[in-house]
Amino acid sequence: MSVGALIRRLPRSMRVPGAVVTALCLMPLLVGAAACVRSEDPAFARGSTVVMAVPDVEAVKPDDWDLDLLTFLQLAKQNERGELEGQLAASWEPTPDHREYTFHLRTGLRWNDGVPVTAHDVKFTLDLLGHPDVGEYAGIEATVVDDSTVRIRAANPGYMADITYFPRHLLEELDPKRFWQWDFWTHPVGNGPYRFVRYVPETLMEFEANPDYFGTKPRIERVILKFVGEAGLTELLAGNVDIAAGDLTQIPRIAKDPRFRLYVHGSPGGRGIYWRTDHPLFSDPRVRHALTLSVNRPELLELLNLPDALAITDGVFTGRQFRRGEWPEPLPYDPEQARALLAAAGWVDRDGDGVREKDGQPFRFSATVRQGNGIPELAVYVQEFFRQVGVHMEIQPVDAALSWDKLKTGDFEALFMVVQSGVSAQLRDFGRENHLGYNNPEAFAVIDSLQVTADPGEIDRLYLRLTEIYRADMQVTRLIPWSTAWFVHRRVQGMSTPFRAEPDTYMEELWIEEDSN
Repeated sequence: MSVGALIRRLPRSMRVPGAVVTALCLMPLLVGAAACVRSEDPAFARGSTVVMAVPDVEAVKPDDWDLDLLTFLQLAKQNERGELEGQLAASWEPTPDHREYTFHLRTGLRWNDGVPVTAHDVKFTLDLLGHPDVGEYAGIEATVVDDSTVRIRAANPGYMADITYFPRHLLEELDPKRFWQWDFWTHPVGNGPYRFVRYVPETLMEFEANPDYFGTKPRIERVILKFVGEAGLTELLAGNVDIAAGDLTQIPRIAKDPRFRLYVHGSPGGRGIYWRTDHPLFSDPRVRHALTLSVNRPELLELLNLPDALAITDGVFTGRQFRRGEWPEPLPYDPEQARALLAAAGWVDRDGDGVREKDGQPFRFSATVRQGNGIPELAVYVQEFFRQVGVHMEIQPVDAALSWDKLKTGDFEALFMVVQSGVSAQLRDFGRENHLGYNNPEAFAVIDSLQVTADPGEIDRLYLRLTEIYRADMQVTRLIPWSTAWFVHRRVQGMSTPFRAEPDTYMEELWIEEDSN
């Protein structure tokens, strides 16, 4: 089947305005569950409340989701331009090596129970998260200078915008071994833009705008987190929630519904193909470049109904570079050049069967494909692109857990997988001890340098150099950006792709327009 035929079989994303329809009655999920929210309750007026679908109460805990940002503050928050804006911290100064920062906390901050927020809360949180029974963060040392000043030393300053901080006076007597089971997570006492109102087991959590919030009071008065399991999109289409997260395969279901908009959160990571560079088929960089040139990546975005605002790139970059739009340019879609490179590398279709050969060996290989997150669909389209330049690829699906094992051990010929940009990922995948057959001493030296610096500017510079090396080697073909899809009722305003697409992160900056066009 041609790529054009594949396109015609998939619906295109339609961003068509339409009528606003929503319903805020929360029906119990289980027989006997309590507290259906009644629309006549003035606290839940349509103009002041947003209902968000989440899988279960685990999503509220400070882990994979960012829902803890509703109720707790970070030291600083990264804005859509990649700049840090103070939250708990009013100001800070780094040491020359950026390993240690001194933070000066805002004055007048209080927890929702009226107790002042102090530097002791910051140190307590970092010590708690580094406790062996919690094990969330390690290697962070915090020293209280005075009630409003704390000095923190760590390998990198990620704790500034990655960690929310908790009240010592309520948690210091609790058992760290039961950290994830604490009742505190379902009855939180915070200091962020929203404060906890109530928790209905297996049904919902409710929050209201915090009148004592240090920043601008949120325009959305109430946020309800409705526990829906895997039925987020179903609840959205039924009008029971305003916001639901989804994966790429769900986009066609909602693309034509004028009630909703799609927002996609991008990141420095991506979905792509790891090549075993020591495999006979892929040892020549010209072949890896040819395979990359043969894939029409903008068309992949269209095939998957993704916004074209997402960054297609070849290379690696930091979160700051990503948010500043400093994305390395991708190789173009150029099947003619791809065919020329393959021929120059000795791969020619001599028998006319549509598959190139070299030294009697046909260019056929098996690609290991991680299941989920739209990756199998990518593999099918890429298979067709490769066929058009005379390369035959078989698809071997594996579950997500096994795909990570294969990445770490190099047990594949080609691997369709999540491609990460973080420093630890560069060390694992392409450092001196990698298992993928990659061997470039210059890349090793740059990755070594990344391990010993915490200066953000120096890290940016090293990533630029690493991108130059990777673009020459093309040991990975990046297909599309890593992204999370959010389906949002059009009454909710203030979101955009790719930098402001996460309602759990930016809820305090959103607003409602009932008659939005």
